Amino acid sequence: MTSRLEPGTAAPAFTLLDQDEKSVSLSDLRGRKVVLYFYPEALTVGCAKQACDFRDSLGSLQSAGYTVVGVSRDEPEKLRRFRERDGLTFDLLSDPDHAVHDAYGTWGEKNSYGRIIEGVIRSTFVLDEEGVIEKALYNVKATGHVARLRRDLGID
Repeated sequence: MTSRLEPGTAAPAFTLLDQDEKSVSLSDLRGRKVVLYFYPEALTVGCAKQACDFRDSLGSLQSAGYTVVGVSRDEPEKLRRFRERDGLTFDLLSDPDHAVHDAYGTWGEKNSYGRIIEGVIRSTFVLDEEGVIEKALYNVKATGHVARLRRDLGID
């Protein structure tokens, strides 16, 4: 795992394919505040819960000026099925070689049901309009995380 990112640092640049196989770059999001979250796997219970929490909070997040983007190692086709199945209305990006996960410090050893494994560390970053990290939240929980994030951002 690479080192963890800290608030006040520039978010690492990236270009990834979204669920529709269109390229999305961090530079495309400049001028907007961004909630960039990394999750382990599309179409799983915990990740669906987290994604649906973002979906259900999207109106208030957007009203506060935030764009939500999810990132996982899943291929675009699986992301498309996830988005359709759960009615997600924000982009999901594919990082199959976990290079962007590495750049953000969201890939490494973690405890999974008592076993130490290597994988995605569920994390969320809040970026300002210039792409600078305002919040770097590692090891977040799938359930309750979005409500806490909204409180931290003063949205509730």
